[in-house]
Amino acid sequence: MSRFSLRPTPLLAAAAVFISLAGWSPAQEVLDGIAAVVNNDVVTFSQVRELVASKEKSAKDTYKGEELVAKIKEIRLAAINDLIDRQLILQEFKSKGFQIPDYFIDERVTTIVREEFGNDRAAFIRTLAAQGFTLERFRELEKDKIIVQEMRRQAIKAKPEVSEAKIAEYYKLHADDYGTPEQLKLRTITIRASTENNSRRKKIEEIRGIVLGGAEFGELARMYSEDDKQEAYGDWGWIDKRTLNESLSKAAFALKAGEVSKVMELAGSYYLLFAEAKKPAVTKPLKDVHDEIEKGLLQLERQKMQADWLAKLRKKAYIKMY
Repeated sequence: MSRFSLRPTPLLAAAAVFISLAGWSPAQEVLDGIAAVVNNDVVTFSQVRELVASKEKSAKDTYKGEELVAKIKEIRLAAINDLIDRQLILQEFKSKGFQIPDYFIDERVTTIVREEFGNDRAAFIRTLAAQGFTLERFRELEKDKIIVQEMRRQAIKAKPEVSEAKIAEYYKLHADDYGTPEQLKLRTITIRASTENNSRRKKIEEIRGIVLGGAEFGELARMYSEDDKQEAYGDWGWIDKRTLNESLSKAAFALKAGEVSKVMELAGSYYLLFAEAKKPAVTKPLKDVHDEIEKGLLQLERQKMQADWLAKLRKKAYIKMY
């Protein structure tokens, strides 16, 4: 008998991920249709729908037309492959003769009732019923979760290692991720252009002249600017090169601290830019991010080990997708 560790997980996640994974019957096959066959077990379309419901809803809020169709196909294919992998893991567990003592499941359920329902077992049972589950079925789902979690963990037989050379190489390639980009404290004045004459252009040119004569840029922005930064005296705060559109950003970051731009015309408006202050880009040294990089690379190694293990399970299995 193999001993498995126990970690509490949210009730809803347990229900969503393992809906009907082991509870197939011929009646369900007719009702649901078969999405895949995994050796002697099947994955049904109802399982897939349960697994992708929230992701598809999110996709429909983001994508339209052919892009949405392609995204839905991608989500469903990923779900089918995930369910195939889970079924293979459950089969591998069974083939090795492993068992999970009932008290493990008892402890898991007790933990969920305590942490998510304040020890109100009646409320827990009502929630299960509202979601279409019996307590017995929920226990089965939790058992499957434990099996998958622990079989994945045991698949990492050797402790992954990451060399210092690999950490240094990763840092070199991703140094920009470990620092702050060049920043600019920006103020602007915006005047809407006129199609009738150039009076608006003359107006902002005059404002620029007043600024160059020593007037406070912010005060003039408060008086004359015609954008949503007017009340803030034209102040954008500290920005990086991604804050503005490409043309304005390029012009703004070309300025020295304390410098005012020439009048820019863009998309029906005239702009004056004032670089109040600047901060250079700063990159953290490797010694400050070494442990963070090492942790991330170790996680990638663990994922690779699990992927290799699953690939071996797939290679020796009969799998057919519909």
